[in-house]
Amino acid sequence: MPATRDIVATYRGPGKVMRRLLGEGAREDRALIYLMIGCLMVFVAQTPRLARQAFETGENLQMLMGASLMAWMFIAPLLLYALGALTFLLARVARADISNYGARLALFWALLASSPVMLLWGLTAGFIGPGAQMTVVGFCWFALFMWFWIAGFRAALAEGA
Repeated sequence: MPATRDIVATYRGPGKVMRRLLGEGAREDRALIYLMIGCLMVFVAQTPRLARQAFETGENLQMLMGASLMAWMFIAPLLLYALGALTFLLARVARADISNYGARLALFWALLASSPVMLLWGLTAGFIGPGAQMTVVGFCWFALFMWFWIAGFRAALAEGA
């Protein structure tokens, strides 16, 4: 199934989608592409906010975007791999039957699947600016991300993968 259909299906049942993804076997290439596309979507979501910031403060937009690109495409994937490994280790300490791949995939898929709401947050930040609307959309993104991550992690636990 295409990733776009999986993303839509995740909003209805994240555990079911994660079980199907895990059922396809351990595909590290697929997990990496989910991570990189998720990070790319977060970078794209930052561009309206950065454009607004550059306009309001007179900062150089290219420098702001370059720093954001570096952060989201090079540093964030390393940190997310470390976070995935940490959750795997914590689960193993708790004697849970989960693979390192399953723990990472749950995190990476949660980032990718919640990216449409992150794009909405970026538009809100760019067009409306800081305020209640931006906070509400940011909270909605965080709640969805956590829901997808926890449900995916639980599905990986149930699969023993």
